[in-house]
Amino acid sequence: MKKSILDFNRMVANNEKIVYLTCYDYLTAKYEERAGVDLILVGDSLGMVQLGYDTTFPVTMDDMIRMCQAVRRGAPNTFIVGDMPYMSYQVSDEQAVANAGRFVKEALCDCIKLEGAGPAICSRIKAISDAGVLVMGHIGLTPQFAAQLGGYKAQGKSAEAALKLIDQAKQIEKAGACSILVEGVPAIVGREITKQAGIPILGIGAGSYTHGQLLIYADMVGLYDNFTPKFVKKYANIGEELQRAFTEYCQEVRSGQFPVDEVHAYKISDEEANKLMEALK
Repeated sequence: MKKSILDFNRMVANNEKIVYLTCYDYLTAKYEERAGVDLILVGDSLGMVQLGYDTTFPVTMDDMIRMCQAVRRGAPNTFIVGDMPYMSYQVSDEQAVANAGRFVKEALCDCIKLEGAGPAICSRIKAISDAGVLVMGHIGLTPQFAAQLGGYKAQGKSAEAALKLIDQAKQIEKAGACSILVEGVPAIVGREITKQAGIPILGIGAGSYTHGQLLIYADMVGLYDNFTPKFVKKYANIGEELQRAFTEYCQEVRSGQFPVDEVHAYKISDEEANKLMEALK
């Protein structure tokens, strides 16, 4: 049965950890749902791990909607969060509400996520929430604001920066967010944000104290090998296994080992084969 925001609030109250994973396609979504993942994030990270971009910036709303639709088909009973891509909400509250609505209306997402903090972002969160759409905030290392952050670096590493993040979380909660993703901060900062929050706090590279954990699935199964963040634990090496299988296939086709007609080919009766040969004559 699909969990709701009420279930996540109950899990927090009962000190039960929330399991959160990214996903971008139908097949992976099926396996994640079977494994019992609580939430799935269709992240704009698909730009890098699915579409081959160097950053998330080129990802469009149409990219996100199509991927969310596929994930929903694969995981019909899992809470799905759609990630608002770059420039899908920054321009105005009206733009933000319209694009958030697309995630719900066209892709049947349960919630949307947007990055950043400050008055403009809080205004977007309030507008989307007032329109009836659940909103997850995202602070700390926010890739869409990487230029302002000086690159993809951990945040909150000074007392001043940590206090700013704690305040940002409070403001985002006040604006109407149902939860917050905290990325790339020291564990002590993740702990303090979580202690002071009245909503579920999910972490990715934010230590063990948050109410739940997120990983990018392509990182944790060894599928994306361009780089591996410090906070990733690899639970499998699917990339190596794929490489082995593809290499073996290439070798067998070139050497004539595959296919073997007795095993891999369709059969025809001797009678029909004889008829065929006669007709060819």
